[in-house]
Amino acid sequence: VPCSSSSLAVSLKAALIIQNWYRGYKARLKARQHYALTIFQSIEYADEQGQMQLSTFFSFMFENYAHVHKEELELRKQSLESEQDMRDRHDYVDLIDVPDSYNGPRLQFPLTCTDIDLLLEAFKEQQILHAHYVLEVLFETKKVLKQMPNFTHVQTSPSKELTICGDLHGKLDDLFMIFYKNGLPSENNPYVFNGDFVDRGKNSIEILMILCVSFLVYPNDLHLNRGNHEDFMMNLSSYFQLHGKRILQILEELYAWLPIGTIVDNEILVIHGGISETTDLNLLHHVERNKMKSVLIPPTETNRDYDTDSKHNKVGVTFNAHGRIKTNGSPIEHLPKHEWEQIIDILWSDPRGKNGCFPNTGRGGGCYFGPDVTSKILNKYQLKMLIRSHECKPEGYEICHDGKVVTIFSASNYYEEGSNRGAYIKLCSGTAPRFFQYQVTKATCFQPLRQRVYTMESSAIKILKERVISRKSDLTRAFQLQDHRKSGKLSLSQWAFCMENILGLNLPWRSLSSNLVNIDKNGNVEYMSSFQNIHIEKPVQEAHSTLVETLYRYRSDLEIIFNAIDTDHSGLISVEEFRAMWKLFSAHYNVLIDDSQVNKLANLMDLNKDGSIDFNEFLKAFYVVHRYEDLMKPGVTNLG
Repeated sequence: VPCSSSSLAVSLKAALIIQNWYRGYKARLKARQHYALTIFQSIEYADEQGQMQLSTFFSFMFENYAHVHKEELELRKQSLESEQDMRDRHDYVDLIDVPDSYNGPRLQFPLTCTDIDLLLEAFKEQQILHAHYVLEVLFETKKVLKQMPNFTHVQTSPSKELTICGDLHGKLDDLFMIFYKNGLPSENNPYVFNGDFVDRGKNSIEILMILCVSFLVYPNDLHLNRGNHEDFMMNLSSYFQLHGKRILQILEELYAWLPIGTIVDNEILVIHGGISETTDLNLLHHVERNKMKSVLIPPTETNRDYDTDSKHNKVGVTFNAHGRIKTNGSPIEHLPKHEWEQIIDILWSDPRGKNGCFPNTGRGGGCYFGPDVTSKILNKYQLKMLIRSHECKPEGYEICHDGKVVTIFSASNYYEEGSNRGAYIKLCSGTAPRFFQYQVTKATCFQPLRQRVYTMESSAIKILKERVISRKSDLTRAFQLQDHRKSGKLSLSQWAFCMENILGLNLPWRSLSSNLVNIDKNGNVEYMSSFQNIHIEKPVQEAHSTLVETLYRYRSDLEIIFNAIDTDHSGLISVEEFRAMWKLFSAHYNVLIDDSQVNKLANLMDLNKDGSIDFNEFLKAFYVVHRYEDLMKPGVTNLG
């Protein structure tokens, strides 16, 4: 018996040691996963902040360069037609024939549930819907949306629960998963899709088609809220290149007519982003939402009178909100600034644990709102809960502010395979919300946590290094200013300070340092190793490094700007247009690059010397090369 007791004690002790080791191992993996998600989110929000800053650039252009030198920039009429100028259905749908050879889905109007099934099956087989049908669906959807209020009011019951889905961001497999688990939309199975159906994912147009067709079949049972990515300016590069100007013209109006929220059972507010301390739901019920074309086009005075001044070679023209020229300085219709800001707040804001309301410095738009703001706004309008989306959450949802704010996010694997679950909510009057989670995978068996974490952190470190190399010149100067001994080394604190000061990503640089730089035995950082095994490929070898880094860093912004002035959608702009727009861009963004460098580069970009530049191909030519990626094996990277 004593022997048996001794053996049992040893076994229990061994089991406890193994259990403690495993708990520690799992905790370290979770910490690494958390760091990887922090990198992804910081860079995502920094990119959104960059896009928001484009709004100040366009305002700067409209206000300060409404009179420009004709020899620098030939002002041409923007092709994006405003609603009053839009032509009838014939010009958008009937002019495009569907050839007999087309073997994709053929929709029959008026649409029925059969068309929903047809579209789903076609997209599962990766078939493409013909532009004729895309245009017709968008055109009909816009007509119905125009009749809808700013906030849709929905009632639930035990026999008619409501499903609320968050961001999908073009991830079609997640929509298929939701319909598989929860059923297709119908009169007895209503849905709210709470914005950000599009952008980022590769199947944005397919998701938009499924949701619009379902909306046309069940207009009272499928509800679409606008998200911050339902914005034609933010979609410029993808839609211009992939789907043509007619689709973009209708999308511009369709996005603007999307309702901005849903109120469930008169007690739950469903909006995409959040609220601020000044959110006025009474005002938001009555704003002319269709005038909110884009977050990148804020209200601005565009009807100033400019005198023709031959001395300065000015021309008496002004831009309207879309860049179209107004020769007589006639007023442009905008939302008043305070109404525009109200919509920005509900599309862009995020909740935080700290009381108060503060500018959303992470995204560059909207605010951070605390529990006190939530209680104040909900009490003011006799509401019990706010359901919002807008933020990726590891579990697909998150509850905060004492249960009064729920975040729902429906795009699983948003940043990388295994990075997060997706989720949706089911609501029924008188009962607590029920959450359903899922994670789409094409693997036959689910990867172990260790493998998923390795995949995530490898991808996170890769995109972080791309951000680092795009600021190589600035970082090198910052490092050298701190390196008083010219030793090529800095303390870890000095290196972390430089990284945050230049990149502004609010990341735990000290914890990340082992994945980014070489550290000597005394704990000092060899700072030039920040750029090892990575470089930006130069499409033009003569280009200076600072210019190459700047073009790489701002490539997305420049693509939107150049697409906005590419009025015939050819993908080409003149060398003179490139020079003029770069002057405006560099002046506004305070880019200190000599004009002669840009002029030389513009001439080199004109490969066939016809005076035109294929700017999209040119910008894509600036890409980062990672060397020795295959040296990173599971376990080598350790963000924890």
